[in-house]
Amino acid sequence: MTLFLKLLLAHIIGDFCFQPNSWVADKRKYKYKSKKLYLHTFIHAALVATAFGFNTRYWMGFLFIIVSHYLIDLVKLYAENRKNALLYFSLDQALHLIILAIVTHHYQPFDYSFTGILSTPHLLFITALALVIFVPAVLIKMMIAQWRLETKDRQGSSLFQEEDSLIRAGRFIGILERLFVFIFIITDHWEAVGFLLAAKSIFRFGDLREGKDRKLTEYVLIGTLLSFGIAILIGLGYLYLAAT
Repeated sequence: MTLFLKLLLAHIIGDFCFQPNSWVADKRKYKYKSKKLYLHTFIHAALVATAFGFNTRYWMGFLFIIVSHYLIDLVKLYAENRKNALLYFSLDQALHLIILAIVTHHYQPFDYSFTGILSTPHLLFITALALVIFVPAVLIKMMIAQWRLETKDRQGSSLFQEEDSLIRAGRFIGILERLFVFIFIITDHWEAVGFLLAAKSIFRFGDLREGKDRKLTEYVLIGTLLSFGIAILIGLGYLYLAAT
């Protein structure tokens, strides 16, 4: 594990600390012709060599990490675009971590067991997370569908338009707030739940004040309370089952 942490630290420093945005832009523009790509690879090589303690015993692992890092970055440069940038960034980082794990396992074999990963406590936690992330959005949408509204101001323009907000932003906000609530509940920080609810209310106050519509206020309030309430119930249910 120590070796993996050293390699991981080297990767983080090389990919995030010593790679300014100007280098990223240069790599995207010139692809394999970019001098920044090779400079970035050289920096990684120096960092990985340091992590290995400049020990020639690790020369094969060193070459495997550096060559694979260059190839993964190169493929990413040709495959990514603005629409799939997040996907390819995630795949890029996942592949780098897998390579580091493979090299580490070659020199210091991991002692792992899938039965431990699939133990009842772990499955219970994963199930609770899945419930918090996926189920409430569908449930809340069905529960408040009867109140779907399109309020108008005095000039007749809509005060509640989906196109006025970021695409699927409300969904991600709901997922994040429920995850926070769930974590606060299982770690016994109820006061943080109140703080989160108050913070969201403050941010939404401007929208509700501009709307000057009681229906809009009630609509937002119902959705928020349902989201928080369901997350709290899932958190309490998880604590109860985990204690039995």
